[in-house]
Amino acid sequence: MNENIAAVKRRFGIIGVDPALDHVIDVAMQVAKTDLSVLVTGESGVGKESVPKIIHAYSSRKTKTYIAVNCGAIPEGTIDSELFGHEKGAFTGAVDSRKGYFEEANGGTLFLDEVADLPLSTQVRLLRVLETGEYIRVGSSKVMKTDVRVVAATNVNIADRIAKGKFREDLYYRLNSVPIHVPALRDRPGDIPQLFLKFANDFSDKYHMPTLTLTEDAKKLLCTYHWPGNIRQLKNVTEQISLLVENRVVTAEILEPFLTGPVGSNLPAVLPTDNGHQGGKDFGEVKDELRRLREEVDQLKTVVSGIIQNPVFYKQAAVHALPVHSNEVQPASFTIVNDVEKAKTETQDYDHSEVIGDSEEHSEEVQSLEDVIKQHIMNALKRNNNNRKLAAEELKISERTLYRKIKEYGI
Repeated sequence: MNENIAAVKRRFGIIGVDPALDHVIDVAMQVAKTDLSVLVTGESGVGKESVPKIIHAYSSRKTKTYIAVNCGAIPEGTIDSELFGHEKGAFTGAVDSRKGYFEEANGGTLFLDEVADLPLSTQVRLLRVLETGEYIRVGSSKVMKTDVRVVAATNVNIADRIAKGKFREDLYYRLNSVPIHVPALRDRPGDIPQLFLKFANDFSDKYHMPTLTLTEDAKKLLCTYHWPGNIRQLKNVTEQISLLVENRVVTAEILEPFLTGPVGSNLPAVLPTDNGHQGGKDFGEVKDELRRLREEVDQLKTVVSGIIQNPVFYKQAAVHALPVHSNEVQPASFTIVNDVEKAKTETQDYDHSEVIGDSEEHSEEVQSLEDVIKQHIMNALKRNNNNRKLAAEELKISERTLYRKIKEYGI
């Protein structure tokens, strides 16, 4: 591999050794030395945004401003103002004059992602600034000048857009001075297992859990799958497996349910359960469950806040959370939630003015919520001779959750 290409990969975190990928980087480095416009094409999720960053970083403009704009995310009514700026009073809400991206990026590089989504009226303005460097702010008649290198990108067939009258042919040729096509992930299969493991390591650090490894049959499945969502889909799949599967050795059997293929694919659209087998749930059901889980977490936060603010409620909840003579041990957090309504009822009979006045006297008797949970985990580990699997079973939580709590509380 060319040493310069290897250096670019390290700098921008690009993973892979496929010749098609190396060709993309090589062309980007060569064109960086010029001021030619570049059109980057490729399917959604292939990583097109890395190309303009490479071009800018290796150009004479590298010390100037780099701005990336997603043209498809800006409403048609405000796109001209965003790109070219506006004068005060140009439209309702324009209380001050504003610079556009072409003015902000003067001397630097402007990346126009999803350029095919620009309305025709904006395409006319863009063609003018590309050809002459001239533009006019919205609501002004004054011609302004800018010196901006434009790199555009799209995931659609622009020739089709031109045929339908939705994209100007002259603008296409002006943008396409140098075309760069980023290959789809399925066209560089040898890079897929390496990308999976890279993402797995990232999520291992993020979620504080052991990383994933791949069996040979899992690697083969990764390399033969179609990947319609490309690198973005691979990253999502890796994150889902990292969070939802207890087994850290990923086999083809574990991997397959996470892959939702193109139309006609025989791959099931289900997610596995914690033990790695199919759970029969589609992604919509899983999203609903995750949404409900977030709602429950929000409710728990409210409960905990009430516990901390009410010393009597807090003290009783802490007592309920630590059963002394019970073999049926539950996690502290669950026990607290189960006793919430009971504790609320009991605290209604207290004179809160007396409680407040007496809180300092009993403060040493009341542990923090974190201390309660930590002690509960330590007791379970002690009773099971530090066997985490048995302790997790006693606490009725997953071993992964216990592992995370041990690290969180420094046990």
